[in-house]
Amino acid sequence: MFEAGRADFAAAAEPGSTEIAPAITVPVRALPAYTWRERLSEIDWVPDLGADIGSLDWFRGLGTLTLLCGMALSLLPGIRPLPGDQAPLPTASEFEELRAQMIMPIAFGSDSGRRMGANDKVISLGISPERPSIEMTARMNGGESFARVLQRAGVGGNEAVRIENMVAGVTTLGGIAPGTPLDIVLGARPSKTAPRPLQSLAFRARFDLNLQVLGNGGSFRLIKQSIAVDNTPLRIRGIVGASLYKSARAAGAPAEAIQSYLKIIAGRTSLSNVRETDEFDMIMDHRRAATGETEAGSLVYAGMDRDGKSAIQMLKWAAGDSAQWFEASGVGETRGAMGRPVNGPVTSNFGWRMHPILGYRRMHSGMDFGAAYGSPIFAVSDGAIAFAGHKGGYGNFVQINHGGGLATGYGHMSRIAAQAGQSVRRGQIIGYVGSSGLSTGPHLHYELYRNGQAINPASVTFTQSAALSGQALASFRARLAGLKTIKPGQALGSMQTAQSKTVQAPLREIDRLAPLRAASRQQ
Repeated sequence: MFEAGRADFAAAAEPGSTEIAPAITVPVRALPAYTWRERLSEIDWVPDLGADIGSLDWFRGLGTLTLLCGMALSLLPGIRPLPGDQAPLPTASEFEELRAQMIMPIAFGSDSGRRMGANDKVISLGISPERPSIEMTARMNGGESFARVLQRAGVGGNEAVRIENMVAGVTTLGGIAPGTPLDIVLGARPSKTAPRPLQSLAFRARFDLNLQVLGNGGSFRLIKQSIAVDNTPLRIRGIVGASLYKSARAAGAPAEAIQSYLKIIAGRTSLSNVRETDEFDMIMDHRRAATGETEAGSLVYAGMDRDGKSAIQMLKWAAGDSAQWFEASGVGETRGAMGRPVNGPVTSNFGWRMHPILGYRRMHSGMDFGAAYGSPIFAVSDGAIAFAGHKGGYGNFVQINHGGGLATGYGHMSRIAAQAGQSVRRGQIIGYVGSSGLSTGPHLHYELYRNGQAINPASVTFTQSAALSGQALASFRARLAGLKTIKPGQALGSMQTAQSKTVQAPLREIDRLAPLRAASRQQ
């Protein structure tokens, strides 16, 4: 058939021929038809539901997921409650047995252990009986009188005042530390409207004194019990190591004592010059009672042994009205910059400037500190008030003489809190920030004078020094020598008590009722 087709095609192609060539017939093989299984296998029934959301494939996948979830839920097993046995009802004999035990107290022989309500044979009391005594613990509060604490605990007003007067005759009431517990026992009161009488009161009045007040028929007896106290100062020594603070804490020094020690040592030498091989030495007040309580006081000696350098020995000594630190030679010294007169930034320095109100260039003879209206103003150092009042463009003005030809001035105050002739200490409030006088707003104008001439306040520091002599120096050296004889940790050694205290075990409630039971049985 292929050859015949070729001949017909050739004949039609000959030139001059008028015959129409027959159509070319090419056999075509038919494609096989798709079955339904093949069509289902080509469909993606589980497409990614995170892609092409809303498309036909996405909804097809959603339908597949819904169908699978429905099939899983249909295969869940059923859950039914399991039957259980119920307790049987008591019989008549068991019920009568329980009724017989209803009014029997468990403490007096009932051994069933079952607690049930009272029946009609139990008669409720019209008036509930009161306890024969009440024990409680009250605590001292700051700002509250001793009598008020007793009244708050239930003691009558007259009895509280009497007891307060008795205690005040033995010790200072203000010396009782806040939070001190007061163990109080109140007796039975004669009537409902009367307060309970005080049977006993016991508390720690001082570190070395216990007080007890016993009451009997309206009269009171005060018992004093002294507590032996060891006042040996606590000495702590050690190697500086990598950190002076950590080494001192590891040696047992309190944090407050270490802070004071670092401040004193820093006044004698830079802490950066302290080497790891140096030895620190500190002595502080320390008290220990025979009952076991301890109380650490303030630092009294700060020393440091430095290899190849002079040792530092500083002792706290009372000179005049205040205590300060003195060297071993008896020379005391306090170094440091002048105190800040107000808590605020410097807004204008000392020197020539354009005056904000007058509008021309003039000398600014002090420093201006910006602060809010009414902020407190402090004295920069100890001294005496030379002037306090209104002074021209300065407004409300205060001048303090510090001795040695130095003086300071404070202007534009809203209110003055000092008087002329008054002695003031460093950091004491002498007034409040304002805008009086020639001023554009609230601030402090601060001046420093040397021999009456205004100088730059930032260029001067105060140095106060004192020296001991005569008997004061001899006493100072004796005190220093005595402290240095104390061995490290000596205050923590064994302590011999002058008297032993017998502690009685508390009486149980059942033991208290035993005599009453015996008496009732005899009757």
